[in-house]
Amino acid sequence: MAKKKPKSSASVTAVAPATPTGETQTRVVAPKAIPVGALPTEMGKGDWTAILLALMMFFTPAVGVPHEYMLQDTLKSIVVACVAFFTLGIFFYRQRNRRDGLRWHFTMWLFLSLAAWAVGSMVWSHTYLAGVEASRWIVLSVIVFLSLNAFTRERVPLLASGVHFGAVAATVWAAAQFWGDWKGIPQGPPPASTFVNRNFYAEFVACTIPFGFYLLLTARKSAAVFVFSLTNAFVLVGIMMTGTRSAMIATGVGLILVGIAAYRYRKQLAFSGWSSGKKIMSITLIAITMGLLGLIPSKAKGFEYDGINAWQRAFFRASLLAKPTEYTSGSASVRKVMWLATARIIQQRPITGVGAGAWEVDIPLYQDPGSQLETDYYVHNEFLQLLAEYGIVGWFFLLSLLSYLSIAAIRTLRGKSAEEKAEAPLRIFILITLTAFFLVSNAGFPWRMASTGAMFALAVGALGASDARLGYRSIFAAVRMNWSPTLSQLGVSAAAVCMAVTLYITYYAAESERLIVLATKNALSITASGEPNNPKFDRVKKEVFKTIREGIDINPHYRKVTPMVADEAAKWGNWKEATWIWESVLGSRPYVVAIMANVARGYVVTGEPEKSLVYIERAKKIQPAVPSIWGAEINALVRMGKIPEAIAKSKEALKRDIVDTDVLNISIQAAISAKDWPFAIEALEAKKKHLPASVAESDAKIAQIYVAGLGDEKSGMKFYKSAVEAMPTPQERLNFLSSLPPQFIMKIGADYTALGIPPDVVARLTALRVQPAVAAPAAAAKPVAPAQSPPSGGFVPQPAKP
Repeated sequence: MAKKKPKSSASVTAVAPATPTGETQTRVVAPKAIPVGALPTEMGKGDWTAILLALMMFFTPAVGVPHEYMLQDTLKSIVVACVAFFTLGIFFYRQRNRRDGLRWHFTMWLFLSLAAWAVGSMVWSHTYLAGVEASRWIVLSVIVFLSLNAFTRERVPLLASGVHFGAVAATVWAAAQFWGDWKGIPQGPPPASTFVNRNFYAEFVACTIPFGFYLLLTARKSAAVFVFSLTNAFVLVGIMMTGTRSAMIATGVGLILVGIAAYRYRKQLAFSGWSSGKKIMSITLIAITMGLLGLIPSKAKGFEYDGINAWQRAFFRASLLAKPTEYTSGSASVRKVMWLATARIIQQRPITGVGAGAWEVDIPLYQDPGSQLETDYYVHNEFLQLLAEYGIVGWFFLLSLLSYLSIAAIRTLRGKSAEEKAEAPLRIFILITLTAFFLVSNAGFPWRMASTGAMFALAVGALGASDARLGYRSIFAAVRMNWSPTLSQLGVSAAAVCMAVTLYITYYAAESERLIVLATKNALSITASGEPNNPKFDRVKKEVFKTIREGIDINPHYRKVTPMVADEAAKWGNWKEATWIWESVLGSRPYVVAIMANVARGYVVTGEPEKSLVYIERAKKIQPAVPSIWGAEINALVRMGKIPEAIAKSKEALKRDIVDTDVLNISIQAAISAKDWPFAIEALEAKKKHLPASVAESDAKIAQIYVAGLGDEKSGMKFYKSAVEAMPTPQERLNFLSSLPPQFIMKIGADYTALGIPPDVVARLTALRVQPAVAAPAAAAKPVAPAQSPPSGGFVPQPAKP
């Protein structure tokens, strides 16, 4: 069957009314002219863009990796990037013959400006991290563009459904972890859902609440009202399970704004036309669901306050905000230190910043003396990090975006026309979503997480599409983008290239993570065995070092997990291997003082103290009062035979109160080897003050110094007695007494009966020098300071199962 030939729009033949004589006339009428510069409409029927983007927002939070060999957000980033470029290619292919214009919006320049700055900062800042940032902003720009050109007013509920049901799916996993201790997806403290960290999950879900209630308030059928009432309440319970304060605050503010918006726009929302039965059903279902599900106790093993329910968890975590300790030693105090250091970057680098993604590299240079936040990779405040890394471009982005959103809110609230009133509910709920997003951005890093970042871009694009429909004209508005088939064809090619690059990067990123995590898990399993130096582990150790080297060769910038292998190797005594792994980390993050200290210690142990001094000097230029560096320097001087210099350095450390266990132990050893008895006693007294658990051991050594070194038996007896009394158990006291010469046992003058030692046993020890069956406790092994603790809120590999 032949297709009908479309009518030409050049002219229209019209029939004029009959003349008085009865004759009819025909005339050619020009079609209604399209205003010059009028904005093109969204894509018509058959366009898959909106569907694909909605599916992206469902699957990104819903899926997770069932093992530890890939980080959860790596998978989510892969999903977002692949769907974005695939959708872009389909979009341009379907428009391959298009000559009508497309939409462009002011916010596109904002996202692209950050991408351009990130590309530029690759030249003078950290190349790898700047490239990662550029890729992120390019992906978000693509999502904004697609959303701008695809989401009609009728399609936005499709986007809202993808976002809402993605949050519901994620909450199902979270509930299984909280209520049933489900371990199907590796995670940190539960419930983290598919996000590995419960804060990441909570921040995403908090931003979905406005979309969820938009679907509820616009539902007309009873079944839809039932489903959205139930699922919204379920998601709210999921947020309470986490106890994440920023998410709970954002949710509370979001619900208040949703209530205000529902009242203001009740005539445009379907809920105003509900029957009384529907209203009662919705309110009752939300209350019962939250009430009953919120009372189910947690069964997660090792969960804080085991057995508490979601309500208790939420109220407990919220109550911590009223406690002063939260701001002196809690998580808020840690964030405060980070924020102050970041403010110093903004002050000192207001124009250029430190470069895209380079905050974690340069932050040690801007911290207060003595503070070390080298295990954090983000500021936990997106606005501060943006300004610190992007400088004046960051200021332009932030101020312009906030100005645009403020103008959009004013336009929405003041809208008078029928079209503006029809658009108002949609626009206001998008603005509430962005408000929640910005609230959690003040205490986390949702811009860098795939799920929340994609939702941010979609919301901005959907708001821009509404601007275009309303025909707003200003610098903060949509404009016509001239188009041609050639540009569509180039767009398809560009999307294909971007997809190929994404798949290439995905493969190597996944392989690098797999190798590094595999090495880490095997290293942890060796240590967990309790006998890491058993010859049966020699082959496994070789495999660990081979695997970690292969992972580092693929990606030498993967700092989050790599140092953990070195930490474990040092515990086994494999200092040479540990040292090169730490050095590989310093190649990418050159200012991490804790890792410099570990490298310095490694060179001391392996007999190259001169090399250790190079790292010590580098570290002291950044943080001159870090105890681990002073300990490494004192140890290096001792190994080099420079005992007087070592003692001088030890005395300076004690005088300046730059002490930790290593500094004190090495200082004591140096003083005893040099027979500097007064300083040895001073160092031991400092150790007692710094480590109260070492009182017995330290007093025993002080007593020996007085008796054997200074010939002061009276003072020696005093400290022997103090040492005996400080020992926690009678057996330990007995062991200690049995190690002393017989003439000292009775001279100590302690009340042995009160200490749990029968006098006849002491008498027999004195007369016969009987040794007890239990050996005296060995001296504490010198601890190996790890290069870094596990990342804040990040991935912590578990030992491989035997």
